[in-house]
Order: sequence, then C-alpha cells, then structure tokens
Amino acid sequence: MIAPSILSADFARLAAEAEAVSGADWLHVDVMDAHFVPNLTLGLPIVESLLKATSIPLDCHLMIEDPARWAPPYAEAGAYNVTFHAEASDDPSAVARDIRAAGGKAGLSVKPGTPIEPYLEILRDFDTLLVMSVEPGFGGQSFMPEVLSKAAAVRKLVDSGDLRLVIEIDGGINSDTIEQAAEAGIDCFVAGSAVYNTDDPAAAVRGLRARAARASHHLS
Repeated sequence: MIAPSILSADFARLAAEAEAVSGADWLHVDVMDAHFVPNLTLGLPIVESLLKATSIPLDCHLMIEDPARWAPPYAEAGAYNVTFHAEASDDPSAVARDIRAAGGKAGLSVKPGTPIEPYLEILRDFDTLLVMSVEPGFGGQSFMPEVLSKAAAVRKLVDSGDLRLVIEIDGGINSDTIEQAAEAGIDCFVAGSAVYNTDDPAAAVRGLRARAARASHHLS
C-alpha cells in the first residue's frame, strides 16, 4: 500500500493534487498543532474539504496534543484511518475505542526514539501501527533505518496470528529506502517528496508499489 503525503503537495491545489495520485491506496494527511511538534499544518476543516474532493481513503496522522479530544471528530467527518501518537496519550486504548465508535480505523504512532515493547499488549486495540522513520514535524528528512527493528518485531506477531493490523511507515520513504522497509515487514508506505516532487505522481506511486512488492516476503 502506498499513501502519498499531501505535506509535500501544493496546498493551493489540494483537490488537484489528490487527483494526481489516483490509484494510491490511502492519502496521508499530516495534522500538526505547533505544540506536540514544532510545526503547524492543517486541521479538520481542510480534511472535511478533502473528503469532498477525493475518493481515496484519508489516512490522518495527528501529531497533536490531547488526541482524546481531537481525534474522534476526524473519524466522524469520514476519515478512514485516524492515527495519533502514543507519546501524547495517557490511555491510548480509550482513544482508539472512541475513534472506532466514531466510524474510523484507529492507528497508533511511535516516534523514532520510542520503544515499541511497552505498547505491544495494547496493539490489539488498533488497526494500524505507524512507525516514524524521521522525527515528526517536517517533511524532507532522511530515513532512519534503525527503526525497522520495531516493524520487524510487530511483523512477527502479525504473521503468527497474535495481531491483526497494518504496519505503516512514515519518513524518508523513496525508491532508495522502500525496499529495506518492505523487507522489514511494512505493509503501507507513506511517501511525500518521492511522489509529489515528480512529473507524474501517479506513476511514482506505481513505481514505489512495485519496488515494495519485489522486496517483501509478505506482500508478494
């Protein structure tokens, strides 16, 4: 699965930029509040507008404080997947229940320096695990391969039947890095500049998907 990140798109032409990646599996929307991360992007009104402009399922990544308050409305609006950060919540499972009750899939994200072990027990409450391979807050950063051990550990649990969830990765994914991420067991790849900084974003999506499929043992 490829999820182009509109953080790298032209914000003045978001409807057209969504159309440009037709064929993508999800459309990744980075919501930042300038508190949890040192950047401010967009919020619920933009997501509501995007929902009217595209049929691609929206994958909303909330890099925000107080997800218990702010995450469920994204699901209520129609976002397919709503992901929030483990580091921002005292009770991630409760937030996940509220997102699901509002009609969305629930995702948990961890920063590069956050170990996955403390959260393994609660992953059964989630539909997606988003492993950050850059520090959240800004696009265009370099891929951090050391986080792939977290994905590989969760992949074993999924393959054994102990968990059922999508393993997603976000940060520095391009034609040079997607294969090693796929080998580690990733299901869904967020790609920003590798898609939108090309002459043909839809073709870039197809190319990344093909590279991931060739490298993956579980996707082939």
